[in-house]
Amino acid sequence: MTQDVRFADRVSVTVKDRIAHVELDRPGKLNAIDPAMFDGLLEAADHVSGCSNIRAVVLSGRGRMFCAGLDFGSFAAMAGDTATLDPLEKRTHGLANKPQQACLQWRDLPVPVIAAIQGGALGGGLQIALGADIRLVTPDARLSIAEIRWGLVPDMGGCVVLPGLMRDDQIRELTYSGRDVTGTEAVNLGLATQTSDDPVAEALAMAAGIAARSPSAIRGAKRLLNIAASADPATVLLTESREQAALVGKAHQIETVMAHMEKRDPVFD
Repeated sequence: MTQDVRFADRVSVTVKDRIAHVELDRPGKLNAIDPAMFDGLLEAADHVSGCSNIRAVVLSGRGRMFCAGLDFGSFAAMAGDTATLDPLEKRTHGLANKPQQACLQWRDLPVPVIAAIQGGALGGGLQIALGADIRLVTPDARLSIAEIRWGLVPDMGGCVVLPGLMRDDQIRELTYSGRDVTGTEAVNLGLATQTSDDPVAEALAMAAGIAARSPSAIRGAKRLLNIAASADPATVLLTESREQAALVGKAHQIETVMAHMEKRDPVFD
């Protein structure tokens, strides 16, 4: 069964075979970010989070580019009519404001998120992709920390994620220069996971593989890895033990073992 939902006329979500395909859906504007796009992204993630049957998410952009960054009209509004926007210092989502949540929410989802980047991911578009667990890119895709081109700094949560992916000096060079890197260079830098000639198709195939694994183990692994990225060793070690204890001998773990022994595909409730 396939389910299709659209949010804020900017983001589409298709759920099929326990995989949610979230698409930035403004191809005529290269999926550039405007206030409605932020709303659509937040609503889409809330929708996915509320679907207990979803086991993996693919995040992509319709058309020839993942996301071209901030819409120029929105940028002009920021520069000339700040009264229409929430102050950036206002925390609307726990530790984050709305733009930051649009990036970091993908890490908060309980299931893995795979970003499929074709064409390019620039500025805020790259920061949205950085929230994913895994990033697949075409070899010739353009990626950039482009905010310096507009006299700005990256401020959508990318600075939380980047230190776990790249060396400090590499982050600084890309931030200060605002230069584009290709998908191939992005993989070499750690900014992306791997190249693919068809990242959407490969991301969906990867998501299908994840969806076939124990759902409780996948969710436990994501919780564990999210904590491991920033916690002290004692906390990480205790979390390992707690997550494992919650799995051993339970229905999903037993089904995994039995399916392996019986040389069949596992079937999870």
